[in-house]
Parts: sequence; C-alpha cells; structure tokens
Amino acid sequence: MNGAANLSLAPLLPWPILGPLIGLAALALIAAFLGRGRGRWQRSILLAGLALALIQPSIVKELREPLKDVAVIVADRSPSQSFSSRTERTNAAIDALKAELGRYPDLETRVVDSDPSAVGEETDLFAPRAEALSDIPRDRLAGTFLITDGEVHDAPKPSDVSGQGPIHVLLTGARNERDRRIEIVDAPGYGIVGNSVPVRLRVVDSNIPPGPVSIIVTQDGGAPRDLTAEPGQEFMVNVPIKHGGPTTVEFDAAPADGELTLANNRAVAVINGVRERLRVLLISGEPHAGERTWRNLLKADPSVDLVHFTILRPPEKNDGTPFNELSLIAFPIAELFDVRLHEFDLIIFDHYQQMLLLPQYYANLAAYVRNGGALLEASGPGFEGGASLFRTALRDVLPGSPTGREINEPFKPKVTDLGERHPVTTELPGDDEKGAPSWGRWFRQGEVSPVSSDSDVVMTGAEGKPLLLLSHAGEGRVAQLSSDQIWLWSRGFEGGGPQAELLRRLAHWLMKEPELDENQLTAAAKNRQIVISRRSLQPPAEPIVVTLTGPDGKTRQISLEDAGHGVSRANVPADSIGLYKVEDGTHTAFAVIGSIDTPEMRDVLTTEDRLKPIVAATGGAFIWLADGGKLDIRRVDADGPAGGRGWMGLRRNGRFTVRGVTETPLLPPLALLILLGGSLGLAWYREGR
Repeated sequence: MNGAANLSLAPLLPWPILGPLIGLAALALIAAFLGRGRGRWQRSILLAGLALALIQPSIVKELREPLKDVAVIVADRSPSQSFSSRTERTNAAIDALKAELGRYPDLETRVVDSDPSAVGEETDLFAPRAEALSDIPRDRLAGTFLITDGEVHDAPKPSDVSGQGPIHVLLTGARNERDRRIEIVDAPGYGIVGNSVPVRLRVVDSNIPPGPVSIIVTQDGGAPRDLTAEPGQEFMVNVPIKHGGPTTVEFDAAPADGELTLANNRAVAVINGVRERLRVLLISGEPHAGERTWRNLLKADPSVDLVHFTILRPPEKNDGTPFNELSLIAFPIAELFDVRLHEFDLIIFDHYQQMLLLPQYYANLAAYVRNGGALLEASGPGFEGGASLFRTALRDVLPGSPTGREINEPFKPKVTDLGERHPVTTELPGDDEKGAPSWGRWFRQGEVSPVSSDSDVVMTGAEGKPLLLLSHAGEGRVAQLSSDQIWLWSRGFEGGGPQAELLRRLAHWLMKEPELDENQLTAAAKNRQIVISRRSLQPPAEPIVVTLTGPDGKTRQISLEDAGHGVSRANVPADSIGLYKVEDGTHTAFAVIGSIDTPEMRDVLTTEDRLKPIVAATGGAFIWLADGGKLDIRRVDADGPAGGRGWMGLRRNGRFTVRGVTETPLLPPLALLILLGGSLGLAWYREGR
C-alpha cells in the first residue's frame, strides 16, 4: 500500500470575509515597507502567522492500494481447431502465456474458452471475452490474447474495442495451408416424383495445383456415378426423384495431397420428393358392401386422382337385353391396360375375377409390377375359383396361391410375429402385446398359401391362415388380402378396427414411401444427439453395428440395441456441428447438426484477414505459433506502442483504490503559538527602541 500527499485548506471564516482582511493586511505591509517603518519584518511574520491560523492549512495523504491489471486469454475451441496440430498449439500457447504473464505481480490472468455448443454454427470469441470482463472496468484491461485460426464470425467494429487495450492474435495454423471444398450453390428443396431436378455445385481449391477434380455422386446410398469438374467453375448435376419423401444425394470431391481436412470435401443435398398427383386405378369386379370402403379411403386424400370402374355387367351375362338399350359405359380395356398403364401409381383389384381382359393385358400388368409398379389384390374368396387372377400371368408376381377352399367362420385378424416387425402392421391401434386385439370379427376368408419364402405373411385370419401377404416383385411391390370383409371395420361392427390406418400404410408401402420401408436405416439429429435406427424384418443373430462418420472425417463403430418391433436404435452424442454419415454395409443415412453448409466449415484456412482491422486499431500484433520461438510479452505505457514484430505488449494502467486518508496540520497549534508570540515580542521590542 502506498500514498499520495495533497495540501488542504480549512479557513475559519468564509473566503468573502477572509479574503478582504488578508488583502488589507497585505496593503498595510506594503505601505510599511514603502515607508521603511520600524518592525515591518516582524509585523509581516505576525500577519502571516495570523493568516495561516485563519486558513488552517494541512497535509492530506491518501492510503492507496494498487489494483492489478487484467489480461484475458480467449481460446478458440471450434471444430476447425481440431485440424492438423491446432489443438496442440492452442494448449501449448495457453501454458506459455500463463507462465510468461505470471512473472508480473501486478497482472491478473483470465482464461476463457469459446463454447461451440452455445454459439451454434459460428466461431464467437468476443462474446466469451465480454463475459470474462463483465465484472471489471475497462481501464483495468491490460490486453487480450486470441488463440485462434482467424476464422472468427463475431468480430466487432474496430471503434467498439478501441481504448480497451491491445488485442493480440496467436494464429494456430500454418502458412500456405492447402484445402479443397465442394459447396452447393443452389439446390431445390423439393422435386416432383418421376422428374429430375438440377443441383448446382462448385469446387474451390486453395493452394492446390490446378487441374480437373473427380466428383462421386451417390443417391440414397445406391451405386455411385463419376463426374469431373474444374475448380472455381459451377457445374450442374441432374438428380432423378424416384420416390416420395427425402432423397439424399452425396457429392464427394477427390482428396488432394496435403489437404488440411477432408471434412468439407463432402456435401449433401436433401430433396423432398412429392407426388404431383397420385393416380390410382380401382377396379371392382362387381358391386359389394366393401366397395365404398376403398372409394372413401382414396377419395379422402385430395392428392389422389382416382379412376374407379365397377363392372356391372360381365360378358357372360345374357338376359336378352338389346345392346342398344343398355346405358352402360364401355370398359376402356386397351387404353387402361396397354396405352396408359404406366401412368398409374397403384392398381387395386377389388372383388375381381377374370373377365373382360385378354391374356396379353395380364402380362402387361405383370410387367408393370416388375418395372416398379404397385398392385393390391383384394378379391377375397373369389380368388379361390376357376376365374382366379392366379390363373393368369399375374401368378408370377402374386405372393399367395389359392388352395380352392373358402373358410366361413368368425375370426379376428391377428398380426403375426413378422407383422409386428413390419411397418405396415406394427403397433396398429387396438393391437395389444398379448396378441388379443380389440377389433371386430370378420366371417369369410379364402385360403391361400405363400408361394415362396419372399412372401411375407403379416396378418393371419381364420384357422391361422394367411390373411395379408406382402412381397417384392422385381422393382415393384404387391399386396394380397384374402378376405373381402374389411368393410365391417369401417361400419364399426363390434367396435370396428384400424382399417383406415392399415389401408393408408398399405398404400404408402406399395408406393415405396421411405418411412414404410421394412428394411431401412435412418439417422436424425435431436438435442445435440444423433438418433440412429435400423429396421429389419428378421431378428438379428447379434447386435447390429453401424459405422458413424463425423464432420471431421473420423469413423467409429456404433452398436445398436433392440428397441422392439423390428427396430434397433442408438443415441450418440454429437461432438461437433456438421454432417454425420451412418452406414451398415447396405444402407446409408445422414444427419445434420446445425446446418449442412456451416460458416465454420465453409473456409478452414488460417487467416489474418478477419481480425486485421481490430488488431491494427488496438495496436496489437499477429503471432504465427507454427513459426516457433518464445513468446515475448512486455509491459508498456498506455500511450506507447503495444506490439511489434515478434513481441506483444500489455498496457500498464496504474489503477488503485483508496483505503484511507490521514490529515496532518501544516503548523501545529503549539508551533503557531510560538510563532505568533515570538513575532509579536520582536515587533514590540523593535518599535520600542
């Protein structure tokens, strides 16, 4: 603790009175000196003593305690700092700074890290700096050290930090770093199923020799295709939208020698496939009670274009009515099953048996399915007769064959063990875990047998016989319902059942909606976690293991745990912002924490450009840690230079706090009395002679 002395006056009289009195005394003394009167010197001493007695001068001394200056070290912990040796240089620089600053007893050091989980997708260093200095005045700030790669996104205006001490930047990267990145210039958010959409991209090379770059394009984890692009030039890729829901397209640029990171060599576009209009052909073989169930379901969806034909007069009917008196519409066989067959997304045969169509049209239908079409056969017991659709070319794509037996007894449809794992029938409303659903009964069913091991029986009916069968045929899908009494559920008989949900799922599965794929891998970002789910129809013999690739390109193996109903799942904490890729050897899925194209990963090269205005305005310095050498830190005056080539200065502010005050009279009372008495005696003696 030290002190500073000041002179203090405490006059006994107000200055308006005391001032004139002192003036008159001064005039009298001047007159005495001019007249060379006796005792003038003694009177001067006497009057001066009286004036001091009236003014009461004293020495006031403050007891001051010096305050330490504050130096702040802000460490960049953003994802780009994990590249190369940046993390090691950051930690070494913090240790070196703390050791160097510890040599100054009048200096306090504060260390703060940036928090990428708090700042989102950008690198913020000035926000944590402001938080670290929130409890101290700016005139105690000696200076700031930013340990970063220079990619800072919250840099303020230079005028906002002037007067807050020098800001020095310690760059963690190396000079002339190499990097290649691929960026998506423009990608549509959605596309019409059956059409293609353009995606525009660009490859950007930094410090890499010029030359064409190989690009690998992978759609929905399928077969890759190769392209070639010139760095710096935009190029376009046409992406066919093959199904509804998300279509994920991955673009991988070939790595270059000596690249800083491969994390930004990959870009992903997620395009949502939408169906312009869903075209459904519903053919009812004859009017029946369940016909309205299908019609109401399909007409309830405004995106469905329904073409519905009910055959009221089969060819074999002969009641003698002249044809010119019939008002029925002729069935457009050739147009539907030859010319425009490929335009339909789903074809439903409801209560239909062989009639009207020639064998070649059934062959067209079978080819339609193999080429990616969807077929639902719901003839019910009529499938057992001699006019069964199984006796046409469709037998090659149907999952069940008729036995010729019709079962007429009450039963409740029941989901099989396989059906509990299939997305069409798993967790249907009213289906409890004990296998005793609370649904109403049906009373009629045709007996069918699966034609192969690829026929999935997901529901059974009377006597445990297959009721609902699903299968893949080439590129298409087929469903077969062996009863015509689902309409009882829609009428609410004995409480009804989940006919709307079941038929909705069935239609979406047939049209290959991704969320109803029975063998799928998904990844989703939720609360800073990657939720990985793998659905499979067959229980795995051992835990499913997937490969997770993070934004930094590092891979790790993740074991999934059985979550029931055919789903295995794992929640993996996300270490950083960016794109995560999940693979199981067959399927590929992606999840994004933050944004796909984050500012943090858009440019990862070490640079002075972003912080150069601030460093110049505050008188700081840039230090490249990769150059090596000992950190040279000096204490400087507030108005002097604070940085130079290879050295960094910290401002010496000299702030203090006053802990107390002492006051000492300039003339103690006894000394004043002696002075006045002595001068008075001398004056009397001098004038008495």
